[in-house]
Amino acid sequence: MEKEEILKKIDNAEMILVGLGEDFDENIRLQKSDVYKEGMKMLKEADCFHLIPAWKDFCALELQDLVTPALEKLKKMIEGKNYYVVATATNSKISKISWKQERIVMPCGNSSMKQCRNNCDKQIYAVSEEEQEVIRSCFRSMKRGETPSDLRTLLGKCSKCNAEMELNNIYAHQYNEEGYLPKWETYTKWLQGTLNHNLVVLELGVGLQFPSVIRWPFEKIVYFNKKAVMIRVHDTLYQLTEELSGKGYGISQNPIEWLTNL
Repeated sequence: MEKEEILKKIDNAEMILVGLGEDFDENIRLQKSDVYKEGMKMLKEADCFHLIPAWKDFCALELQDLVTPALEKLKKMIEGKNYYVVATATNSKISKISWKQERIVMPCGNSSMKQCRNNCDKQIYAVSEEEQEVIRSCFRSMKRGETPSDLRTLLGKCSKCNAEMELNNIYAHQYNEEGYLPKWETYTKWLQGTLNHNLVVLELGVGLQFPSVIRWPFEKIVYFNKKAVMIRVHDTLYQLTEELSGKGYGISQNPIEWLTNL
């Protein structure tokens, strides 16, 4: 699919639905780092899976930032359009882009909020700058090859049940989904208004880690909307289903590189 044709599709669209998948967590580049892999091992052995998004963000600081420029380019492309962004990636760079207010939802969470490990009060709380620095300090120790003894208590204890506090994301012991559900409700209402409208669905870097959030629902949306077209970009899982034959384009490319070169 030629660049000019893609840009024309986007320019002519009445509505645009964007899905940002796990490729935006930069897993491939991070996996090349022994420090990153050793840190992941430490977190898993300490049963601190909730710190994974923060550890990824921390280790990504050592890499050239390719994600932010790509997302800024995407935002510029869809500016002025009626759009919604759904991201299963937990990369904090996604939430820092100045999308339209209330037009992005991250159902897998990230590292900006915290919750009780037992989810006893069904509440979420902002992670303070002081707490963020505590996490960064711990990560600096991990980077030196040291295994911190206080990984489980970095965010303090719950004032109600005295359990450890954890980052509010999909890796939490008992994920509190209240952090994203209000925006998810807004998103589902927005989706209802896409039927019979000229809709472009941009599915970028979405694999099979959480297919029920973006991949399968997006296919269903395109299938039922006669005016919808899908543009699916992924290194290997770029193929469209037989039901979507003639209704989209599968592009075999890294989505970050694809956006950068578009």
